[in-house]
Amino acid sequence: MNSVLEYITKNPQETKRLIGIDYEQLQQLITQAVALEQQNLATNEEAKIRIIKQGGGRKPKLSVTEQILLTLVYLHHLPTFQMLGVQFGVSESTAHNLFHYWSKILRELLPASLLEQVKKNDWDWEWVKEMLGEWELVVDSSEQARERPKEYQEQKKFYSGKKKSHTLKNQLIVLPNGAEIVDVTVGQPGTSSDINLFRARQSEFDANQRFKGDKGYIGEVQIETPHKKPKQQELTLEQKEENKQLSVKRIIVEHIIRLVKIFRVAQERFRLRPQNYELVILTVCGLVRLRVGALILPT
Repeated sequence: MNSVLEYITKNPQETKRLIGIDYEQLQQLITQAVALEQQNLATNEEAKIRIIKQGGGRKPKLSVTEQILLTLVYLHHLPTFQMLGVQFGVSESTAHNLFHYWSKILRELLPASLLEQVKKNDWDWEWVKEMLGEWELVVDSSEQARERPKEYQEQKKFYSGKKKSHTLKNQLIVLPNGAEIVDVTVGQPGTSSDINLFRARQSEFDANQRFKGDKGYIGEVQIETPHKKPKQQELTLEQKEENKQLSVKRIIVEHIIRLVKIFRVAQERFRLRPQNYELVILTVCGLVRLRVGALILPT
């Protein structure tokens, strides 16, 4: 038995620390991921014209459970694929291939936001928008370092003056109690402004939907933002108190961003190919929704 699987089996209470979700959620995730894989394989098999009998070839060294654990360990700890292969007793290339194989299945299984889940399941989005209107949603963005692009124009596009490096920018919109990721935008160039990221998604919500945000969203009438100190002047005591109260309510989105960054693949410099960024980070958002109980998988 693989050492990671053996450790989790003997110490289920340590599962969340090791891979980011608890033991029961892991079991549900494995069950649903295996079912989805079998469904995809059956669909692909119907479209094949076989020459060789099904079931041939070399048998995998790792069980399906171990393969899924390998993927979750990479997302949570971001080892090199060489180290990941050593940890699971497979080659570096096998670890690489297994990660990309199962990350696609997990992405398909785990909607990254309420908006995506509603549209995926053909729910009544108009009803959901009306329900969300009872809340003041909280919005914020974060940046993640990426490899420096080779082309000069791409370097300019992704260079963030705030971070002094080449970055990818993500935006999260969450419920004010932090119980759900309502919408997420990932992989935008580091030069993108917060307010433009919001405006690109604004049409998805009701025209009367209210939001809370930081100073990066000043100028957008639908977002309540802090008072900005006038040039060569000071804020009044009342304005400072209002800013403090807003900060207390807005901090919820920072907590969700922290949960996303618990998965180190979403925190440290992104080492995979840029075209994989959206899939990986949206998968992490799906895992965070599973972790906080917003996404319930069938047992």
